[in-house]
Amino acid sequence: MQRHSGKDIDFVTVTAETPGSTKPDPILIADHITRTFGGLTAVNVAHLEIQRGSITALIGPNGAGKTTFFNLLTGYDSPNSGTWSFNGQALNGVPPHKVARLGMVRTFQLTKALYRLTVLENMALGARGQKGESVFASLFPWLWRAQEEEIQKKAISILTKFKLIDKKDDFAAALSGGQRKLLEMARALMVEPEMVMLDEPMAGVNPALKQSLLEHIKELRNEGKTVLFVEHDMDMVHEISDWVVVMSQGEVIAEGTPASVMKNEHVIEAYLG
Repeated sequence: MQRHSGKDIDFVTVTAETPGSTKPDPILIADHITRTFGGLTAVNVAHLEIQRGSITALIGPNGAGKTTFFNLLTGYDSPNSGTWSFNGQALNGVPPHKVARLGMVRTFQLTKALYRLTVLENMALGARGQKGESVFASLFPWLWRAQEEEIQKKAISILTKFKLIDKKDDFAAALSGGQRKLLEMARALMVEPEMVMLDEPMAGVNPALKQSLLEHIKELRNEGKTVLFVEHDMDMVHEISDWVVVMSQGEVIAEGTPASVMKNEHVIEAYLG
């Protein structure tokens, strides 16, 4: 049994292991989300709640609709129908950059590092509310210089934690695939998010860096953040997940602890056909 970090309640013991089950303190709630492409229904999620402060894995066979669902929740795509909210605030029609400002950030399966900028410059881009971004304020360095120095300090602190500090002056293009994954996760923390959504964080990562990524994801939960991630690596799912949601053909077909989900006959049928 895994305990919801930072809470007095063990949400696993009070949550039914059924699709669309209610949670004691959900941070994200989605209702009747559908997305079709021509005659294909890619997403058809009746109801889903993500528990605050937990690590939730979103799994399913290829083509299950996991990444499309991520794109809908974060504003990178628009559903045909449905509503969803984060911290009680409706997100319908909210663009990705505003979703991030609200405290829900995501990473991508294919990393989005800006290759012609250094690692430190990539980190600085993630900070919110930068005064120097204003055309007028940019003409007067004394208005934003102190803030820029604070952003630099914060970026260096996070890079040190992620063991990327030796790469801070390197161009992002020079990083390995695993290091780019670390950079993207580190940059997401510059936003000071409440919820981090990771799309296949282990894809293309060599074994030497996998354990480092796992530890950083666990640390996010220990800091009180919520994590929702898409993953095919079942060993990773078992190791770090508090809760698992399973999608197949666009629908949520099962929810539960990692151990119970892997024994679910609907899940076995979805994976093995």
